[in-house]
Amino acid sequence: MVSLETIVHQKQSGGILSNTNIQYIVNGYTSGVISDDEMTAWLNAVFQNGMSHEETLDYTRAMVNSGVTLDFSHLPGYVLDKHSTGGVGDKVSLVLGPLLASCRCYVPMLAGRGLGHTGGTIDKLESIPGYKTALSLTEFQKVVETVGVSIMEQTKEICPADRKIYALRDVTNTVASNSLICGSIMSKKIAEGVQGLVLDIKVGNGAFMKSLEQAKNLGILLKEVGELYGLKVSTCFTDMNQPLGQTAGLWCEVLESVECLKGNGPSDLMEVVYHLGSKALEIAGIENSKETLKSNIKNGRAFEKLHEMVFAHGGNLDGLNNPRLHKPKFRKEIFAKEDGFIGKMDTLQLGQAVVQLGGGRIQKNDKIDYSTGIRFHKKIGDSVNKGEPLMEIFCSDSERLKMGSKKVKGIIQIRGGKTINYPLILA
Repeated sequence: MVSLETIVHQKQSGGILSNTNIQYIVNGYTSGVISDDEMTAWLNAVFQNGMSHEETLDYTRAMVNSGVTLDFSHLPGYVLDKHSTGGVGDKVSLVLGPLLASCRCYVPMLAGRGLGHTGGTIDKLESIPGYKTALSLTEFQKVVETVGVSIMEQTKEICPADRKIYALRDVTNTVASNSLICGSIMSKKIAEGVQGLVLDIKVGNGAFMKSLEQAKNLGILLKEVGELYGLKVSTCFTDMNQPLGQTAGLWCEVLESVECLKGNGPSDLMEVVYHLGSKALEIAGIENSKETLKSNIKNGRAFEKLHEMVFAHGGNLDGLNNPRLHKPKFRKEIFAKEDGFIGKMDTLQLGQAVVQLGGGRIQKNDKIDYSTGIRFHKKIGDSVNKGEPLMEIFCSDSERLKMGSKKVKGIIQIRGGKTINYPLILA
């Protein structure tokens, strides 16, 4: 076996690593033999020089083999999952998981925490009083079998390598690498034991993929890896040149998701939900997919599934009507400085502002402020008058509010002429 230093140098020089060397890196870091600093050097080398197709397959395989895999083949319905590459205000999983379960599908979903400037489903769910994101595998399987959907964080048993590497990537600016993204996403989905997977690959200034071409390259890679493991994979590409929905943050996104399941969701968010949901049901062989999804929103079955899932995880949705729960101590509105139309948003900066406010982690062990968030009053293409509020930022720390206020200044551009909205569904 060559030394770790040699392996890192080889990748820094653009070399191709063997399966044995990749296994050594993954297993060594998981077991603690390789330190955070040593792993960071390797991640930076991969980030700068990429991985070959074979290296990516080997990396994904090593991540899967670092833990156990689940088997849901005994269930009387199709086993599905959905995954997003991450965006600002992207709370689709909170809506779509219960919605698919209401359509007689089973959804075992292993979700992540915030990564870089993007929000994490697990951080959002932990804002619900009592909600346990760390279930045992036995508990997880039971919830999936009885409720139809369970969303939890990775356990020590499932892809422990990814769990540890994921947290390190978040604080070392090594997120936007196709190979690392592929390994992280597909290892969890393969280990979940799903039959079908819908991938929502975000594109735009608030996504890791800035162009549709980049996104399609990632989509091809993800689909190939998934199909090698027998999964049916559908790739979708959606816009992230502005936040999705009306809020970005933690508790505020949970509240917005509830409104979606009650039939009161914003049109842009629901368009993405229905598009991804239709693709998922098509994989499962369920006809009239979009109509079925809309019907289960209207008749309340989807919202009931959310209730059941939260209760099964030890949580309580009664707090939804509690005005004191995660009530931010400080708020500030950002106003338009001129008349015109919203022409552009720097969505990356908006995501970073949420982190600055306390809704994400700058250091690996940072605590989260669940009250943090941004509410958007205007979106691209909307008309605006001077002095009209563009957004409201809120959190529970006055100093963070000041920093967040500075961060959001000037990141919404107002133009004199009417602008054309970006299409939400790109391909």
